[in-house]
Amino acid sequence: MANIDIYYQGEGLRGIQHLEVHPDSNLGEVKVMLIEKHGLPADILIFLEDAEDPADEASAIHAHKGKAGVKLHVHRSRKIEVAVTYNGRTVEHHFGPGTTIAHVKGWAAEREFGMSAEDAGEHLLQIVGTQDRPALGVHLGALVVPPDCRIAFDLVPDQRVNGDQGDLR
Repeated sequence: MANIDIYYQGEGLRGIQHLEVHPDSNLGEVKVMLIEKHGLPADILIFLEDAEDPADEASAIHAHKGKAGVKLHVHRSRKIEVAVTYNGRTVEHHFGPGTTIAHVKGWAAEREFGMSAEDAGEHLLQIVGTQDRPALGVHLGALVVPPDCRIAFDLVPDQRVNGDQGDLR
């Protein structure tokens, strides 16, 4: 049986990391590998991407394999407090640290602010007080450090210029 690709993000880690593991490994064994590889604290939790709660560390890694392997997040916090503001209205929710920016944007734009999928596609999440617009695949936990596990975003228009080439003279 071929090894399984694990793609992960986490507290104190830069960008998306990669690890290959034997398919019979369980999530607890993967957690130990990540602690040793990165010098992470022993009290980290392991989350499947977009999961609200920590994963069962006894579960076999092959049970979580998708087309692109397994996507995980390691973090000490169980929940990230998120606030999103749009047109003067702010909504709040707690998400697991492995929740992607895409998931949060969909929740805020479509569910909470009632946008159509098309309108939501023309907006991005921007960290309040910055010009930072995290990519859709970034996990919330990669943006916060315990004990302050909260983040605030503004839902802003994507300022792409479609077809406008200005005066080319």
